[in-house]
Amino acid sequence: MRLTDSVAFKKGDTIIQAGDEGHCLYLLLGGTAVVHAPAPDEKVELARLKVGDFFGEISLVDDGPRSADVLALEDCELLRVTRTTIGVLAGLQPAAAVQILSSIGRELVQRLRTSNQKYLDLLHRLARQGR
Repeated sequence: MRLTDSVAFKKGDTIIQAGDEGHCLYLLLGGTAVVHAPAPDEKVELARLKVGDFFGEISLVDDGPRSADVLALEDCELLRVTRTTIGVLAGLQPAAAVQILSSIGRELVQRLRTSNQKYLDLLHRLARQGR
């Protein structure tokens, strides 16, 4: 039984587009990519992704739309992991599913901490300017 599949994107391709429905996460097996926040005037770079990084994980827990664009900076090979994949894996290899979900959780917490710090830094900067 095949639980995942690999997909390829060419340099410059949009891998994920903000606003689209999400149903999987991607693990970057080859190449590099960039995450951009949607903005009316210009794109804001949120992260650069390298081999071993994953993205799109929010769609495994939330039915909301994608929150950012991800573009291939070079030819990319990705492993696509769906909710179904995680569910089947949990039945077949519970320890492996726990490891994957634990890794996703740690990454989400780290991203939240980083975002919180950026928000606090911005608030402090604005408060100093208002004096």
